[in-house]
Amino acid sequence: MRKADRLFQIVQLLRRSSQPVTAEAMAAELETSKRSVYRDIAALTGQRVPIRGEAGVGYVLDTGFDMPPLMLTSDEIEAAVLGAQWVAGRGDPALARAARDLIAKIAATVPERLRPMVLEPAVSTPPGWNVLPEAIDMAAVRRAIHGARKITLHYRDEKEAESRRTVWPFQIAYRDTTRIVLAWCEMRDDFRMFRTDRVLDATVLEDRYPARPAQLRARWRAEMTARYGEEH
Repeated sequence: MRKADRLFQIVQLLRRSSQPVTAEAMAAELETSKRSVYRDIAALTGQRVPIRGEAGVGYVLDTGFDMPPLMLTSDEIEAAVLGAQWVAGRGDPALARAARDLIAKIAATVPERLRPMVLEPAVSTPPGWNVLPEAIDMAAVRRAIHGARKITLHYRDEKEAESRRTVWPFQIAYRDTTRIVLAWCEMRDDFRMFRTDRVLDATVLEDRYPARPAQLRARWRAEMTARYGEEH
């Protein structure tokens, strides 16, 4: 790995970590020696990159530091393109269009030598065959989640029983052929999952629910971990 690439990877490693990172951990990930990591850290701080370190604890990158947003490695480009391909084939119309736009923007921004990885990628996902139709506006659901707004659902379950519920949506789970709204259900006073192809009608309300979406996501993950023994 070239030194310039290694310096960039060190910054990326520190940016994605919420805890101090030791030189040993960085050396293992970068497949280099701790001595090289120490030299690279010194080079970065010499370029005024705000890295702080403490012996025996590790290094952290001060908040507020930023780099040009599209200094991407070849692996990062392929990861972004692969993810965008999947969303373009399976996302709701607004997300699918955004995914195609994202691929075009990456192609227009990366250096010429990396452009074939966007336009002629070595990775791909199969088309979104048999995606089930739905009568709910998923863009509206996403806006409701961002605004912590309640939704009323006219829902038909797997036994064909219909019900009307007021729910607090906090996340949308995407599968190959279906989408699922994760929500707190006022009627059941518990978390519930609603397949979007079984929603007969939905209305986003002006009422806000008394929690932040992130809090509900954390509570749901904790329940899933307690129930299944590992995080889902």
